[in-house]
Amino acid sequence: MTQTPASSGHNDITAQDEVASLCSDLIRINTSNRGDNSGPGERQAAEHVATLLAEVGLEPTILESAPGRASVVTRITGEDQSRPALLLHGHLDVVPADAADWQVDPFSGHIGTVGTSGTAGTSGTSTGGEEDCVWGRGAVDMKDMDAMILAVVRQRLREGRRPSRDVVLAFLADEEAGGSYGARYLVDNHAGLFEGVTEAVGEVGGFSVTLGGQRLYLIQTAEKGISWLRLTARGTAGHGSMLQPDNAVTELAETVARMGRHEWPVRLTPSVEAFLAEACTALGIEYGPEAYHQVIDKIGSLSRITGATLHNTLNPSVLKAGYKVNVVPQVATAEVDGRFLPGYEEEFFAELDSLLGPAVTREFIHHDIAVETTFDGDLCDAMTASLLAEDPGAKVVPYCLSGGTDAKSFTRLGIRCFGFAPLRLPADLDFSGMFHGVDERVPVTALQFGTRVLDSFLDRC
Repeated sequence: MTQTPASSGHNDITAQDEVASLCSDLIRINTSNRGDNSGPGERQAAEHVATLLAEVGLEPTILESAPGRASVVTRITGEDQSRPALLLHGHLDVVPADAADWQVDPFSGHIGTVGTSGTAGTSGTSTGGEEDCVWGRGAVDMKDMDAMILAVVRQRLREGRRPSRDVVLAFLADEEAGGSYGARYLVDNHAGLFEGVTEAVGEVGGFSVTLGGQRLYLIQTAEKGISWLRLTARGTAGHGSMLQPDNAVTELAETVARMGRHEWPVRLTPSVEAFLAEACTALGIEYGPEAYHQVIDKIGSLSRITGATLHNTLNPSVLKAGYKVNVVPQVATAEVDGRFLPGYEEEFFAELDSLLGPAVTREFIHHDIAVETTFDGDLCDAMTASLLAEDPGAKVVPYCLSGGTDAKSFTRLGIRCFGFAPLRLPADLDFSGMFHGVDERVPVTALQFGTRVLDSFLDRC
């Protein structure tokens, strides 16, 4: 699967020319991941990506962990074989989307603008006051990065330009459900694909936010751990008209309410402190131990992410009990999404267990580690220089992601992981709201910016 780039025709096609259409094409392939293997899987998207890579002389390998659950991996031979390899990774699956909630079909891959009435405008026209965007599920999570990687790699290989070192490309299944059929499967069963890799970049970082008139690019250096849990309460089944002192539904509801309303203590990790210090500078706030209050109040929608990295979190999401109004069930269950900060997993579970009712037990649906690295070294210098070459007046800062990525799996191989999917975004775009949200979209100019940065990054790293 290793291949040295070879020059081919159509060298005049640039990454900026094709990145939007590549993103649109990927969005049109429905790879919805419901977390129960009932979705369409990633096979069609994997075959599409493999074809695009093969067109420029690579030899991609498609690996299935289960029927339809497919990932693609290939390696580009770099100029300096003595150096460790770099991994660029993205996931092919997306969360489901209900078309009734969207202004456009979430799997249309529409490129252009959308009017307030919900009618799509053609590219280049303004029907909703926005610049042209690629619309659809996965536009920011994360078929945008997939498209940017493909566009940059295809241009470089058409032109016969090798990266400075070996680069492994991985387009992965199942990230949206924890990666068991994607990154985790590859790490556990095909670790040789990543031989020599010491560093990796993937989602969610490199995007811009504007604070106090200053544009900051956030590089992800940390992400919270995952604890998806199923809670089970057991009581006595009986008739709904009678006294039922050990009602499983009541016991579960009280536990869920305690968890949902619990106030977790603030714990400032190094990545969070670094972000807060830079945000304070941009906003003209004196940095101190309590400065996070003022920062969170002034950063708008970004507070959804950064606010959740100040402490552990636990959000109830699913409730199940009973089958008939006059029958008290013996069992009631709930599912909760728990996230813990790097270094605070033990504290998280101790506090969580103190919230359980006496008749409630817990079990893991999915459990994975928290990740944190430092913002230093040659790779960070390369990311920073590549961004500032395109946006000289900006600042590049580390931050902690409230969610999780495939970095959790690759960290197990000793790989140092960062989030770096560069996008220069309009100051008023609710970017954090695009993730798993309605009307997900990414500006075409942001994608083009990202290809320029990634191309420069591959020369510098």
